[in-house]
Amino acid sequence: MHRPTMALARGRPACLLALLSVVAASFLAAPAAAAGNKTGQVTVFWGRNKAEGSLREACDSGRYTMVTMSFLDVFGHGSNYHLDLSGHDLSTIGADIKHCQFIGVPVSLSIGGYGTGYSLPSNRSALDLFDHLWNSYFGGSKPGVHRPFGDAWLDGVDLFLEHGTPADRYDVLALELAKHNIRGGPGKPLHLTATVRCAYPPAAHVGRALATGIFERVHVRIYEGDDKACNVYGAWQDAWDKWTAAYPATKFYIGLTADQNSYQWIHPKNVYYGIAPVVQKKDNYGGIMLWDRYFDKHSDDYGSFIKNYA
Repeated sequence: MHRPTMALARGRPACLLALLSVVAASFLAAPAAAAGNKTGQVTVFWGRNKAEGSLREACDSGRYTMVTMSFLDVFGHGSNYHLDLSGHDLSTIGADIKHCQFIGVPVSLSIGGYGTGYSLPSNRSALDLFDHLWNSYFGGSKPGVHRPFGDAWLDGVDLFLEHGTPADRYDVLALELAKHNIRGGPGKPLHLTATVRCAYPPAAHVGRALATGIFERVHVRIYEGDDKACNVYGAWQDAWDKWTAAYPATKFYIGLTADQNSYQWIHPKNVYYGIAPVVQKKDNYGGIMLWDRYFDKHSDDYGSFIKNYA
């Protein structure tokens, strides 16, 4: 039996639209749990398509409370590092970061991604990556290190680790980042987050990092098309219960796609009546993560609805 979180996009058959009406009515008759533990927190990924517009525009939209740039997708191979922001003009991003921070929207950098050019096979490689991150994007000032965004300092690091081995030392990286958890002065923390697949338990290299217990938040993606056992149509609620119970000190964000052409896209009404009441029951519910700014910008104000429901 399908849960009431099935994705219903425009143009679906009339029978499915009728089903949505029935689902909505059934939840309207129940207590309004969606409002019980709302945070209004929405994190969006930016940097995967030049047509998504500038970072400043994303922050100014009012839809997001944090923006995560993606990805630093090559590391762990000596001094070879690569930042892929899909052709965005890097010379303008430093000013945009400062603008976002000024209006209260922190900006983070996600490392990893869907490519295969990264690994952390040793303690040394983890410490080298920390050194690169700290001096290129945060408070470091090592002579000769290129800073892509000038003197702008980012607010956090996100681990988006689609592949790896049990030997990878992301735990060492996380602990080193935690030692430097001051961005520019008192009260300005370096946000450490992870973006994970829905299934629990996580892969060994991810679990080893999370076992440090120092991650501020985790984004659990339930829109992965090839993760049939744990997605919008699968056992995501069971996985959500396990994730939130395993790391009670960590805030958890439910990860949704804003791509209305994806069969895993969830209609805003189903987010309100089906997703929000479930995830917001947890004491360590944190908010909603959206993939990504490009899809959200070209949607019918999807992110605005989501922020109201988060």
